[in-house]
Amino acid sequence: MGDDLLRRELDELLLRSAAAEPFRAAVRAFAADARTAAIVVPRVVPRLKVLRLLAQLLDAEPALRPVRAEVDARSGCSDLRGTLSVIDEAGVEHRWRFVWDCRWRAEEEGLRDRWGQPDQVRAAREYGWRCFAEWRRT
Repeated sequence: MGDDLLRRELDELLLRSAAAEPFRAAVRAFAADARTAAIVVPRVVPRLKVLRLLAQLLDAEPALRPVRAEVDARSGCSDLRGTLSVIDEAGVEHRWRFVWDCRWRAEEEGLRDRWGQPDQVRAAREYGWRCFAEWRRT
């Protein structure tokens, strides 16, 4: 899934979300590769994987009114694992443990490459942010 498609999907998810305009603007800025204090990623993590995580948050929690999000995660070749902390407008912290894993999605969907291995590239392209093997409140 390319950046342009993901940005369009993020825009649609933002429209359905209860997120206030400052957080919506922060997501759009982050998608445009700008820094924002509302989305904190202390480790080096590919921007695309963080955008997929934000898409999952907006889809799974449309009633949430976030003002700040912090990603504590490690990125591998086929995955992103860690925790997402979100502060809402009332100052309440919400936390999720997550695993985004395109290899897992390839296995789930029976996608194989020409060598018979799970086709994680195809899974990432076709399913994009929908490769969450785990999404659990903590």
